[in-house]
Amino acid sequence: MRKLTFILCLLFTISTVKADEGMWILKELNQMSAARMKELGFKFPIDSLYSETNPSLKDAVVIFGEGCTGVAVSKQGLIFTNHHCGYGAIQQLSSVEHDYLKNGFASNNFGAELPAKGLTISFLKSTEDITDYVLSHISNTDDETKRQNIVDSLSVQILKQDKYKGNFTKAQVIPFYTNNKYYVVVYEVFRDVRLVFTPPSSVGKFGGETDNWMWPRHTGDFSVFRVYADKDNKPANYSSENVPYQPKYSVPVSLKGYKAHDYSMTIGYPGRTQRYMSSWGIEQMVESTHKPRIDVRGAKQSIWKAAMNADDAIRIKYASKYASSSNYWKNAIGMNSAIQKLNVIGDKVVLEKQFKDWVNKDSGRIAEYGSVLENLQNGYIATMNSTAYQTYFSEIFYNGIEIIRFANTFKYIMDNSSIQDKAETLESKLTKSYKDYEPELDKKLMPVLLQLYAEHVPQEYLPSVYTTINKKFKGDYQKYADWFYSKTNFTDLNKLIAFAKKTNKKDVDKDPAIELAQSLDEIVNKINSGLIPYKAEIKKGERLLMKGLMEMQPDKAFYPDANFTQRLSYGSIGGYKPADAVTYNYFTTSNGILQKTIPNNPEFGVQQYILDKLAKGDFGQYADEDGSLHVDFLSNNDITGGNSGSPMFNGNAELIGLAFDGNWESLSGDILFEPELQRCIGVDIRYVLYTIDKVMGCTRLIDELNIVK
Repeated sequence: MRKLTFILCLLFTISTVKADEGMWILKELNQMSAARMKELGFKFPIDSLYSETNPSLKDAVVIFGEGCTGVAVSKQGLIFTNHHCGYGAIQQLSSVEHDYLKNGFASNNFGAELPAKGLTISFLKSTEDITDYVLSHISNTDDETKRQNIVDSLSVQILKQDKYKGNFTKAQVIPFYTNNKYYVVVYEVFRDVRLVFTPPSSVGKFGGETDNWMWPRHTGDFSVFRVYADKDNKPANYSSENVPYQPKYSVPVSLKGYKAHDYSMTIGYPGRTQRYMSSWGIEQMVESTHKPRIDVRGAKQSIWKAAMNADDAIRIKYASKYASSSNYWKNAIGMNSAIQKLNVIGDKVVLEKQFKDWVNKDSGRIAEYGSVLENLQNGYIATMNSTAYQTYFSEIFYNGIEIIRFANTFKYIMDNSSIQDKAETLESKLTKSYKDYEPELDKKLMPVLLQLYAEHVPQEYLPSVYTTINKKFKGDYQKYADWFYSKTNFTDLNKLIAFAKKTNKKDVDKDPAIELAQSLDEIVNKINSGLIPYKAEIKKGERLLMKGLMEMQPDKAFYPDANFTQRLSYGSIGGYKPADAVTYNYFTTSNGILQKTIPNNPEFGVQQYILDKLAKGDFGQYADEDGSLHVDFLSNNDITGGNSGSPMFNGNAELIGLAFDGNWESLSGDILFEPELQRCIGVDIRYVLYTIDKVMGCTRLIDELNIVK
C-alpha cells in the first residue's frame, strides 16, 4: 500500500512511469488499471474499449498481414499502418517502370487501388477464457510433454465447435502467463486488401538503417490500405465485384496535437516479450542467439546492400528482405548493449534470490518450487553451445543462402506422393520467391557464409558438403560456389520445372543444391540431440517460476508476456534523458528533415519537390499551434515488435499517431521495462495527413476521415 501511495503521489514525473508498464489484455483490465488511466487523462468510456456485442475500440484495431498492426480510420474500410508494415506488399507491386518504393503511390479513386495479393487483415471477434476447463484435465504430476499433449488434444476438440469454423474465421487456443492460462482467440480474416496510398521511401524510410531505433527521428512511417468485402459486408476472396468494407468501429482522427504529460494509449498486437525469463535464459539469449545473429546478418547485409545500391532492379527485389533482416540485426545489437548497460541479468539474479528465500520458508512451496531454479540453471547451461550452433546454422543455411530454401521446397514436393501435379505445385509455391531472387547475388553470398559457419562451429557439426569442398576444391569456397551455380538447376524457376518433369530421383540427388540441402539433415538432428533432452525441463521451470512469482507477489498486477494478441498500453507523452547533460524533447519537426537531408543519399535523400513544400511552410490545418509541422513524437507506452502500425490515442480515443519504433537506449525492453528510458516512437498523424494532402494531393482520403479539429 505504501508503494502504491508513493507512486500516485509522483504521478506526473518522468521517473515514475513504472505504474504504466504493461501490455494488458483489454478483457483483463482491472480497477487499478482503469483508475490509473483516468488519472493520466483517459476520458473515453471504459466499457467502449472492449465489447463482443457492441461496437468498441477493439473492433478498429487489426492484425495487418502476419506481423503488424493497423487501424480502421473510415467507414469505408480505410486502414492506416506503417510504411515498413506495408513494405512487402508495396515491393511486390513495384517494378522498375512503376517504382512505388521510390516514388510512392496515390490512388485517385476506388478503381485505381491496387490488389495486394496474399495480404490479409484480421479483425478480433472474441477472447474466451478456457483456463479452468484446460487445467481440470491436467495433473500436477504430468510431465511437460504429457501436459502439452493434453492441451493440444483439448484444443483440437474445442476448435471443432461450429462457432469457431468458417473459411474466413481463424480461431486459436493460445497460452498466456507462461502456460498458466489459456484463451480461445477468434478473428475474422479479410483476404481482399488493396494498396491505396504510400509515400516515397524517402519519407516512409527516411533515415534508413542509420536512424533505425534512434531518436531524434524524422520518419513518415505510414502507408494506407483498404479492406474489401462482398455485397453483404462479409469477408471474401478478391473479386472486382467486392466493395469497401464497413467496419464495426472506425476511429476519429485528431488535429488537436498534444503536450508533455498528455495521456497516450496504444492498442496493438505486440509480438513477443520475455519479461519473466530467468537470468540464465537471458544470458543464453545474449551469447547464443544475438551474437551469432549479429555476425551472420552483418556479413549478409553488406553484400546485399552493395548490390542494391548498384542496381535498381536488385534494390526492388531485395528491399523487403533486407529491411526485415536489418531490423532484427540492429535490434540484437541494441538489446545486448542495453542488457549490459542496465544490469538486467544482475537484477534478475536478485529477484531469483528473493524467490529462493520465499520458497524455502514453506514446505509446500519447497515441494512445488524447490527445484525450479536449479533445473533452469542446469538446462540453460547445458544447451548454451548447442543453441549457438543452432543459430549459426539457421541464419546461414535457412535464412542466408536462398537457394537452399528452393531445394528444400523442391524435395518436399517431389517426395510427397499425395501431390499429383508436381510441376504446377512447384510453380505455385515458388513463383513469388523467384521473382525476388538474384542468383548472382546468392553466389556472392555463399562462400562468405560457408566460411563463417566453419569458423564458428566445431568440425563435428559441419555438413558433409564441407568434405566435398575440401577434397574437390581444396577448401576454396569461392571455387565451390562458382561450380555450384554453374551446375545447379535451381537458379531459374522455368529450368527447375523442366528439371522436375524429366528427371528421376538419381538425377535429382546429383544436383548441387539438393546435395547441399540433404547434407544439412544430419546436422539438424545432431544439434537437436543437444537441445531436446533439456527443453521440457526448461519449459516447466519457466512455467513454475511464473506461477511462483505471482504467488510470491499477490498484490502485484501481472500482465502476460506478449504473444501477438491484442493488448493495450497506457501512459503519457514525454521526452527523456539518455545520459548526463543530454535531454531529448518529445517531438521533432519538419525542420529536421531539411537539416538532415543529403542529396542522392539512399537513407537521407529526399525528392526536391517534397523539400520545396516543406521549406515553404504552408502546413495549413496540420500545423501545431506553434506553427511548426510535427513529424514524430515520444510516449512512454509499452510496445515491442508487432506493435508496428499500432494506433496512438489521446484521452478521448482519437488518433494522434502511429507507433513505429522504440528507442536505442531501451532495447532490452523485451525482457525488462525501463521506465526512465523506454519510449515509443510514433509518427504524428498530422504529418501523415499533410503528406497525403499537401505533398501528394490525395485529398479524397482526407474527405473520408472523421477529423476532430
